[in-house]
Amino acid sequence: MALKEVREHSGYSERDRERFLNEPAKRKGRTEFVRDRARIIHSFALRRLAAKTQVAVPWLSDFPRTRLSHSLECAQVGRELGAALGADPDLLESACLAHDLGHPPFGHNGEVALAQLAQECGGFEGNAQSFRLLTRIEAKTVDDDGISVGLNLCRASLDAATKYPWSAGENPKKFGVYSDDVEIFHWMREGAPSGRTCIEAQIMDWSDDVAYCVHDLEDALVTGQVDLAHLTRDLPLLHETARADYLADVSADEMERALHSLSNLSCWPHGFDRSHRHLARLKDLTSQLVGRFALAAERETRAHFGDGDLTRYSANLLVPREQRVEVALLKSIAGFYIIKAERSQDRYARQKSVIADLVEAVLASAPGSLESYFLQEWQRASTDKEKLRVVIDQVASLTDVGAYALHTKLTGKIVEA
Repeated sequence: MALKEVREHSGYSERDRERFLNEPAKRKGRTEFVRDRARIIHSFALRRLAAKTQVAVPWLSDFPRTRLSHSLECAQVGRELGAALGADPDLLESACLAHDLGHPPFGHNGEVALAQLAQECGGFEGNAQSFRLLTRIEAKTVDDDGISVGLNLCRASLDAATKYPWSAGENPKKFGVYSDDVEIFHWMREGAPSGRTCIEAQIMDWSDDVAYCVHDLEDALVTGQVDLAHLTRDLPLLHETARADYLADVSADEMERALHSLSNLSCWPHGFDRSHRHLARLKDLTSQLVGRFALAAERETRAHFGDGDLTRYSANLLVPREQRVEVALLKSIAGFYIIKAERSQDRYARQKSVIADLVEAVLASAPGSLESYFLQEWQRASTDKEKLRVVIDQVASLTDVGAYALHTKLTGKIVEA
C-alpha cells in the first residue's frame, strides 16, 4: 500500500536534508528525517542498548531502566518538546535515540576504563563513539570503494545528535569526534557557528537530563536504594555531588530551595512504602516532573525567541535556573546513593578489570576475535594505533552480558557481575 506523501518541514533547507552520499528514497511518502529515524531504530547499536547499563545492572532486577529504555523515554520527551518549539519531531526523536549509541558496556564506568586504555589511539568518549557508529561502524551505506559511511544520515540529523561539536584537541575530556572521523564531521558542520550546538541538539541534551534524573529516582525508590526521608540529612553531601558532577556553580541555598520546592509537590511520595497507592503517586510524580522541566524550557525559550518555528541556529533552548538546579538535585540523588555508594565500588573495579582484559585479549587474538563489522577496518589498519582503535570499537560495542561472555571465552575466567 502506498504511503501518503508527507511534506518536508519548512524550517529545514535542502542543505539540512542533504546526505554525505546521495541516496534517493526507495519510495515516496517519507520525509528525509523519517528515513533517518527508521535507520536508527533498525541499527544494531540501538538494539544492544537493551543490555547495557543505565545506572542499575540490567539483569539483577527487572524494573530499572536499561540504556535502551532510557533512550526511548528521552526520545518521547525530545519529540514533544521539539514539536512544541516548531522543530521537526522525527528529527528530534532520531537525535534522542542516537545520543547514547556510543556508550560501552557497564555505563559510564566502562567509558572511564576505555578512555584510559585508548590513550594511544586518540582516547575514548561516548559521544564521539556515537558519531563514529553513525558515520562509520554501522554498515548501511558504502562509498564507491566499499567503505562504510555508516547510516548516512542527513546533515541536520547528525548535527542534532552531536552534543559536543568539537574534537579532543579543543577539549580532551568532552568531545564529539575522533581525529580519524573528521571528514564527515567537517561536512556536517559546514556553515555552522564554531563550537555552537543547534537548538535540536540542545533539546536532545535537556531531554536526556530530564529523562534520566526523573526515571533514575523512580528506579531507586522502587528498588529500595533511596529513602527520601534521608534527603534533608544528606543535603550537604548531595550538594557536594551536584557541584562535582552536575552543576559546578550551584550553591547550598539553591539546593535547599530546590529540595523544598520538590518535596512540597502534591505528588511527592513521602513515606514511600511500595503500596499500589504509593506506586501510583510515584508514577504521577514522574509525569509531573517531566512536564515541569519540559514546559519550563518551552516557556522560557518562547518568551525570548517568539512563536515561530525554532530550528537549527535560529534560537537557543533556554532553561530557567530554578529547573536546572532541581534537575541537578535529582541527578545527585542517584549519583550519591547509587553511583558513588561504597557497595558499588567493588563491582566497578571488577568491570574495569574485565574491560582491560578484553582489550588485551581481543587485540592478541585478532582478527579471529573480531565481529564481522570490524574485520574490514582491521584489514585496512596499517599501524598499531589503528589496530587498537578497531579493538576499542569492538569492546565498546558489546553489551554488559556480551562483555562477560566474551571475557570468559577469551580468558577462561568467570567474573562475578
